[in-house]
Amino acid sequence: MKQLLILSGKGGTGKTTVAAAFIRLAEAKAYADCDVDAPNLHLLMTDIPQTDSTPYYGLPKAEIDQDQCIGCDLCRQHCRFDAIKRVDNKYEVAPFACEGCAVCETICPAGAIDMIKATDGEMMIYSDANRVFSTAKLKMGSGTSGLLVTEVKKRLMATAPETDLTIIDGSPGIGCPVIASISGVDLVLIVAEPSLSGISDMERVIETAAKFGTKVCICINKYDTNQANSNKIENLCKVKGIPFTGRIPYDPAAVKAINDGLTVVDVECPAGTAMRDVYQETIQWLDGAAGIAFL
Repeated sequence: MKQLLILSGKGGTGKTTVAAAFIRLAEAKAYADCDVDAPNLHLLMTDIPQTDSTPYYGLPKAEIDQDQCIGCDLCRQHCRFDAIKRVDNKYEVAPFACEGCAVCETICPAGAIDMIKATDGEMMIYSDANRVFSTAKLKMGSGTSGLLVTEVKKRLMATAPETDLTIIDGSPGIGCPVIASISGVDLVLIVAEPSLSGISDMERVIETAAKFGTKVCICINKYDTNQANSNKIENLCKVKGIPFTGRIPYDPAAVKAINDGLTVVDVECPAGTAMRDVYQETIQWLDGAAGIAFL
């Protein structure tokens, strides 16, 4: 099973738009949304029912038993995250500040502190007779996005039918969820935006993938919003020896399709036509495993 991961350096480049179109074109049997902070691939995959919802337990949180607490103040003094406060002669834990390190539990002489598992998100599986779609939604304030992405991928692999291709919609940026998404994939398609910030962030994704020795290729979405920057991106690919898989124009018909819950290849439009070409070129690089991931 080959895994294609679709990333972008910043939000708003059209990464999920590309991922949804690729899933449709490939008739993919296994796919995932690993943008657990703000998942939205499910909004375009409405033809597959949700079949499972499971709580995700991240790092445990400290809980103080007020009846056992002797007010020694050791827990507050030793909390490196300033998560324990004294309020009205009682000690309270701020759950968003607690990192689950358990120092307070270890140091408490009265045994008044326990580490309680906390629900940090929800994991969902959508499936029918032929397809499996794994996704998750991180609870606001949780910092365990990378761990949750790993669980999303594990659940997909555990439940997916036999298939030659898995498509993964990743997160923007280069943080923990992106690093967890890159692990084990065969090729990363970077969806670039022809803006100064888009180019800068694209280069950071290239560098991140290179550290894992993961092959990359690049396409440009909304290329005609800035032809000069689009040319810069394509020239950068030539200089670095990175496969360039095509340009997708800005297209009001594509915007309407997305707002109607469709992919851009579900309708006849210039963006959909270009997307088909980008898909074919990307799949050729995936099949040949010929992308380059170093600078």
